[in-house]
Amino acid sequence: MNNSFSVNPSKSTVKAIVLSIVGILVFIVAIALVIPWYNVWSQEMEGKAEFAKAEQNRKIKIEEAKANLEAEKLNAQAEVERAKGAAEAIRIENGSITPTYIQYLWVRQQSDLSDKTVIYIPTESNLPLLEASRLSLKQADKQ
Repeated sequence: MNNSFSVNPSKSTVKAIVLSIVGILVFIVAIALVIPWYNVWSQEMEGKAEFAKAEQNRKIKIEEAKANLEAEKLNAQAEVERAKGAAEAIRIENGSITPTYIQYLWVRQQSDLSDKTVIYIPTESNLPLLEASRLSLKQADKQ
């Protein structure tokens, strides 16, 4: 028994193997050439994206500044109208502010406070009476 194993490849098999190796080498060379170009293109696209984002942020800031300017103009107009109303009120009072009117304004201002439990009673010197003993009475009630 002869156990010799001999392989005689045919010409077509050798040709296929050589073509496969050449194909793999061409593919590797192509990849080696394409990767740097791809990296350059990728960085260019990232730069364009960042530029577009910066441009959009600039436009947003400009629009916010325009909105703030418009709001300030409207606030100034509102202040002018309030001053006109105050001037008209003074004119109606014959151009003089009386102590009674000042007291009225002070009481009206107190109604705008959120703490409605405090009551101020103006005296002759226009100083309010304060409830100094109120806190001590609450503490005595708790004990």
